[in-house]
Amino acid sequence: MAERKAFLLRLNPAVHFAMERWAKDDLRSLNAQIEFALRLAMEKVGRKLGEEADAASSILESTKEKMP
Repeated sequence: MAERKAFLLRLNPAVHFAMERWAKDDLRSLNAQIEFALRLAMEKVGRKLGEEADAASSILESTKEKMP
């Protein structure tokens, strides 16, 4: 599995509550549900996750190789 990128996300409380309910309904963690929703949104607007994820992974790997 690819390494995950951690970051802080500030949400409107109503959005947070709605995402928690949706996650519970789908038997997912809130984190997994947010990622699922983001992937759906990206697909809907025609963003290609695969190519961008591959580019990000290779940048990350090359950065790690340069670190002592």
